Amino acid sequence: MVNVLMLVAALLPAVLLGIYIWRRDPNPEPVRWILWAFFAGVGLCLPVAFAENYISGLIFAGGEPTTLFGTTVLAFFVAAIPEEAAKLLALWLVLRKCPYFDEHFDGIVYAAFVGLGFAAIENVFYVLGSGEGWASVAIMRALLAVPGHYAFAIIMGYYYSKYHFFDHSTKTAVKVLLVPVLAHGVYDSIAMSGSVDPVAGGLSFIVLVWFCIKLQKQARRRIAEMAAQK
Repeated sequence: MVNVLMLVAALLPAVLLGIYIWRRDPNPEPVRWILWAFFAGVGLCLPVAFAENYISGLIFAGGEPTTLFGTTVLAFFVAAIPEEAAKLLALWLVLRKCPYFDEHFDGIVYAAFVGLGFAAIENVFYVLGSGEGWASVAIMRALLAVPGHYAFAIIMGYYYSKYHFFDHSTKTAVKVLLVPVLAHGVYDSIAMSGSVDPVAGGLSFIVLVWFCIKLQKQARRRIAEMAAQK
């Protein structure tokens, strides 16, 4: 029974955010294509984890970072860049032959489901692996980590649609990956800082909450902007 509760707690945030963004779509996408995007995100998790372990071994020689600079390098080069690059690849694979990718809002929807698929499985690993403290881990990740992945995906989908439909500039093409990587890297840098600096750790939670609020406001603005496009 406990394992079932843990699994529900791990998956529920991604499911609720998925339902929310799907219902915001003026013309909702077919469920089979939404599921394809979601499971494309799910399929990323293990390959990305292997890639991250390999990159971490190269950079840190099998050890762990012991400075704020080290955790920042970890946040960007081991986590943010591989994860967001893999999500973009999955999004491109989903949309390259999708006959329903015909409206500005669609990029946001499909990117969100790719990101939420990845976040759901990542969350399962974290919650199921947290032992007796699983409930607190599930709550914190439901409030911060899963919405973080959702916001990164909204940003990626916004620029993907912007480039695809009406702005074919190099600047916008670069932003499709660069802006989510920056948001993700900053998020992880803040979150990881407490592992090497107790003083920074005491402040980082407050900063992280503030940053997550800003991320969600940014995501809502991107959603509203694309929903208004015709």
